[in-house]
Amino acid sequence: MPTPDRPESRPPGPANPGPLVGADWLAARLGAPGLVVFDASVGAHRAAGRRIPGARPFDLDGALSDHAAPAPHTMPGPAEFTEALRSLGLDDTDTVVVYDGAGVYSSARAWWMLRAMGFDRAAVLDGGLPAWTAAGLPVEAAAPEYGGPHGTFTARPRAGLLADAEDIVAALSDPAAAVLDARTRERFEGTAPEPRPGLRGGHMPGAVSLPFGELQRPDGLMRPAGELRAAFAAAAGGRERLRFSCGSGVTACVLALGADLAGYRDLAVYDGSWSEWGLPSPLRPVATGPGAGVDTAPGSAEDDRPHLQVL
Repeated sequence: MPTPDRPESRPPGPANPGPLVGADWLAARLGAPGLVVFDASVGAHRAAGRRIPGARPFDLDGALSDHAAPAPHTMPGPAEFTEALRSLGLDDTDTVVVYDGAGVYSSARAWWMLRAMGFDRAAVLDGGLPAWTAAGLPVEAAAPEYGGPHGTFTARPRAGLLADAEDIVAALSDPAAAVLDARTRERFEGTAPEPRPGLRGGHMPGAVSLPFGELQRPDGLMRPAGELRAAFAAAAGGRERLRFSCGSGVTACVLALGADLAGYRDLAVYDGSWSEWGLPSPLRPVATGPGAGVDTAPGSAEDDRPHLQVL
């Protein structure tokens, strides 16, 4: 694919310290050669009109989802993903920090997509734009699109990081695996209606409720690794093979991020999530009620931000 106006070579980005960076880490390196900042905000946060200076739009509601697929936010194919990231100026040697306007929400989806496509030089900004502004760091008006040179990124898909319905059926019957659901407990139990029309309420029989907000502190930062490990241990018991679901494969990635920080390694996100499983089908049974292993962890609370309960 052409890469117009791209210099022959650029220096690699800063060393990636891991899957999560703080606002201070990013502020100290903002504008460094080879550092790319992506804004993966969705919905009202995408329309807020402000960004970290120089951030480029990682549009999960646009080119970075497969709109030909029946479920929203489906992962694009490798060729489409490559073209979308090249059009955002990404090189294989760059280091990426991705954030969103809600905190740690849709940014985790962008991070997991990059990982699934073989790109490991990416991190999520802890606390997202709220943490950035709380630290007194600058923002600027958001540009509608990226207008710089194309990059040289090439997708190299990894097997096993994105699961389909058959994978989830297998995991539900695997004593070494746990399927964790990131939606609110009310949606999991079927006591609250699904926000998307045509979907049944409830959960997969054998799945466990772990609302993504329980992995975050009241200030929106991710909980420390020890607390994350305790939350996953309470939900999954001794099972180390973890599979994640949510409404449309977005907040499931917050669970994937938390599990990675907690030291789990056998992880996969159900790409179709409840947008697929919840459709009427005799092949995908649904249970209601609390299920098993859904006690709220000490000190945690339901996520009370209604605008964050859909994905």
